[in-house]
Amino acid sequence: MQQEENNQQAIRKIKFALPKGHFLFTSESVSAGHPDKLCDFISDSVLDACLEQDPNSKVACESACKNSLVMIFGEITTHAQVPYENIVREAIKQVGYDNINKGLDYRNASIIVSLDQQSQEINQAVVGSKHEDEIGAGDQGLMIGYASDETPELMPLTHHLCNRLISRLQECRESEICPWMRPDAKVQVTVEYKRENSSFYPVRIHNVLISQQHDEKITHSEIEAELHKHVLKQILPEKYVDEQTQYHLNPSKAFTVGGPYGDAGLTGRKIIVDTYGGWGGHGGGAFSGKDPTKVDRSAAYAARWVAKSLVASKLCKRVMIQVAYGIGISEPLSICVNSYGTNAEGLDDDDLSEIVQDHFDLRPGVIIRDLKLRRPIYAKTASGGHFGRNEPEFTWEHPKIINLAAWKAQKAEQIQQNQ
Repeated sequence: MQQEENNQQAIRKIKFALPKGHFLFTSESVSAGHPDKLCDFISDSVLDACLEQDPNSKVACESACKNSLVMIFGEITTHAQVPYENIVREAIKQVGYDNINKGLDYRNASIIVSLDQQSQEINQAVVGSKHEDEIGAGDQGLMIGYASDETPELMPLTHHLCNRLISRLQECRESEICPWMRPDAKVQVTVEYKRENSSFYPVRIHNVLISQQHDEKITHSEIEAELHKHVLKQILPEKYVDEQTQYHLNPSKAFTVGGPYGDAGLTGRKIIVDTYGGWGGHGGGAFSGKDPTKVDRSAAYAARWVAKSLVASKLCKRVMIQVAYGIGISEPLSICVNSYGTNAEGLDDDDLSEIVQDHFDLRPGVIIRDLKLRRPIYAKTASGGHFGRNEPEFTWEHPKIINLAAWKAQKAEQIQQNQ
């Protein structure tokens, strides 16, 4: 018995034996039909409906769902006239829940609306009689931005692949390439990386997991074959796939019960899915259902803009930006830059911090103005990730290219003037 246990322990150790300096990292993503993402989409659809009529709407809209019950609740102050129940039903329909067998039917769902106005105390602290540039943060908190040069989108490869797989699954369902697919799905990608001094780079895809909701008529072997043909071969880069790459396709075998009938949903429970797949940290604040005066959202977008700008400008290969705010205060309370030792020659993180403060105004009102965040663009962000996308609405994905030589010359001139 003892010998058998020793053998099992040895097998477990060997399973993840990697060359020295190599490590595994995993990210995940979920489809628009996942119950939590459905709630994110509903909340952002309500936000867009308000902003479309009144760009200065103050919105903090949460959603919850279970079985055929969907509830929206929170605080909204707006001049817009919004038919909230209709917005909710249309959002459910867009996600694909048009039959109770799929997990929800937009036509006969029970909708509860419980919305109050924003607290006058919060409104006075944030807006008051301040100039637009000087409006205060809608709450306290810390926000994280991250970028890495391992993909053209300057996103971590693990999370980039997760988002692309989810996008392809949704495309296969909506265009009926795979008519057996239903709205709910989850994916997970593990990549083997190699460390090289302060940097690291992806070597191969270690394993991929897909759980795709399906109808009762298709067999498990057919699901595996179709996922390989229509999804994996279309998305996974050949240079990262080898004979040892493992695939776990619908490992539960049956996944017909999904959506709100399979699990309750709630806005803001997929904050790692929404951001960087576990890389770079997270401040804890969710995005969906919040207007841009909420720095949980706008400052996180700005932090990504800053991080991507530093990497796109070749000032570092990988970087995390942390920004912190206090309610009613316009200026950030702190800014932290961590390039993990990948900074360009002649620069350190102190220099990068100075560059950030010289090139980016991170007051909430200025962020809203510079990134054009009062537009009704948010329902589109609710699925597929908020970062690493090229659509024109995603203004924070357009980096500001920083002229390092000009910055150094300006800094030298300032030093000379102060002597």
